[in-house]
Amino acid sequence: MKKPVLVIKFGSASITTDGEVDERIVLEIARQCAVLQSTYNIVLVSSGAVAAGRRFIPRYTGTLEQRKAAAAIGNPLLMRIYSTYFKPFRIALAQSLCERHHFSNRGQFLQLKSTYETLWKNNIIPVANENDVVSNKELKFSDNDELATLIAVGFGAEQLLFSTSVPGVLDDKGNVIPLIEIIDKDALALARKEKSTVGLGGMTSKLNFARLATQMGIQAVIFSMQTPDGILKAISGETGTVCLAQKKKVSSRNKWLASGSLIAGLVKVDQGALQAIQQRKSLLAVGIAEVVGEFEAGEVFQIADREGVVQAVAKAKIDSVALKKSDTKKNIALAHADDIVLL
Repeated sequence: MKKPVLVIKFGSASITTDGEVDERIVLEIARQCAVLQSTYNIVLVSSGAVAAGRRFIPRYTGTLEQRKAAAAIGNPLLMRIYSTYFKPFRIALAQSLCERHHFSNRGQFLQLKSTYETLWKNNIIPVANENDVVSNKELKFSDNDELATLIAVGFGAEQLLFSTSVPGVLDDKGNVIPLIEIIDKDALALARKEKSTVGLGGMTSKLNFARLATQMGIQAVIFSMQTPDGILKAISGETGTVCLAQKKKVSSRNKWLASGSLIAGLVKVDQGALQAIQQRKSLLAVGIAEVVGEFEAGEVFQIADREGVVQAVAKAKIDSVALKKSDTKKNIALAHADDIVLL
């Protein structure tokens, strides 16, 4: 029987101590993955390349060019550390440096998926990271939380784990919230604004991408490697914050549309239009309240409510210029119901 896919994302702050990769944590990752490999097809998404390489750059201040250079130095160093601690468990690793077009182009994504499946058949765990050295600034992933989510959604993962520097999502008293059934506005408000000094993401990022994953039927868990057996306990729901998967059937194409596509713009809609798309109807121009950005016919845009909270993504039937000129044709369809994916 085909093994379920498990994606585990390690943020820079969760695998470093005083700005350096903490090899004790990497050993724990290796030990726990060895326990899980017979049950899951595992993908590790690991930050830490910049943290590993920046000490080689004098007077490092974190400019874009310095980050790219640090990543070029740090990627092989990070893989060497991982390989050193996975080797005693007889687990081979493969480096996978990803760029956004590997996901936005469905043909390239299917090639990536085929490569991972070949690795899994040979008991090899892929370790993914963004290809910072050549990534275009405008087409970068927002952070590795996004990369991990794209892999999880595209591969139909059973669970997506986010390892972070705190033990889970915290309430206003600093206590871990063990369960979030639906990631709504109230849940998103729990995110604290700070982020670590070595990473790009924060709790807001994790909750936003956990929301996308759960809407696509994937359970997400936010946990800490400082917890003994953190990975094993996160999978069983014994530690961290568990974000429950929502029960809905989404085709492989629409999963890709919702997660992998390049987003070209956003439209805010009124309550009537929002109710219409929630009832699986097309989006008509009459319900558009505001157009943000520009998009061409065939490109993907986000659909948000009047407050700006994204509720869906869709493929445009007409471009944004034509949409703005459609005042006299309010019944014109901006997106067909089959090309709208609710989030």
